[in-house]
Amino acid sequence: MLVGNETSDDGGVYQLTDSIALVQTLDYFTPVVDDPYMFGQITAANALSDIYAMGGVPKTVMNIVGYPIKQLGPEILTEILKGAADKVKEAGAVTIGGHSVDDKEPKFGLSVTGIVHPDKVWKNVGAKPGDLLILTKPLGVGIITTGIKRQAVTEEQEKEVTEVMAMLNKKAAEALHKYSPNAVTDVTGFGLLGHGCEMAKGSGVSFEISLTDVPVLEGTLELAKKGVVPGGSKSNHRWVREDVHYDDDISLEEQLILCDAITSGGLLVSLNEADAHKFLADLKALGIKYSAIIGKVTDKRDKYIYVKR
Repeated sequence: MLVGNETSDDGGVYQLTDSIALVQTLDYFTPVVDDPYMFGQITAANALSDIYAMGGVPKTVMNIVGYPIKQLGPEILTEILKGAADKVKEAGAVTIGGHSVDDKEPKFGLSVTGIVHPDKVWKNVGAKPGDLLILTKPLGVGIITTGIKRQAVTEEQEKEVTEVMAMLNKKAAEALHKYSPNAVTDVTGFGLLGHGCEMAKGSGVSFEISLTDVPVLEGTLELAKKGVVPGGSKSNHRWVREDVHYDDDISLEEQLILCDAITSGGLLVSLNEADAHKFLADLKALGIKYSAIIGKVTDKRDKYIYVKR
């Protein structure tokens, strides 16, 4: 076993030969959008992301289904599975089976297996002082999807957040293989600051994050000011409060956005300064428009993360 659960990494890694190691992960959740096909797409992209965050290439997928077949009928489930299958195909992997149970509430997810060279595994620890931090997708997904449930968002906002969640991290990961990142994770349920704290703690460093440079979905701050914030984001904010210092001009709503619980978020990469700028240029050339350098790594200080305007 090369990577277990010691550092809460994105997947487990088990070496098979001198040149091949397995990367394994599993994730599932309840619907975050109304469209069943897009729910399948998003769920698949979310599960596949963990393989990309470990430096791996996804190969096989198994579906995990909880579904009230008698109440909802098979049509909705068919669309969910079709959405996932199409996204898995886009990733270059294959769906080889799965398991379903009769459940009161729809739940869907995937178990994904990929491969990686044992010497080229990316971990969520190893960030070094002087590195820059790159984020490849915007924040605000949890807040916007909560707004969808409360019918508080526009059609444009719903369309954009759905596209962001359904976008694979495949292109970003493939571009990153040109370089040697010191630490990589994907930003999901624990939010940017939650996953950032895990990375900083495991690396024995601190992060400085510039709020102005962090990409955020349009309308997120306005929703947060109206109290449209998921419980998970609030829990994340409480969880990291002892490890994060916010400048005085960072509002509570902005703090909550940085802690927003995300579905199918982007990669958070710690990379030396010269390569970070090249990597960002590569991402922009690929059309990954929200990608940005959001901060830097410093020697360990009193707190693990410092947020400035």
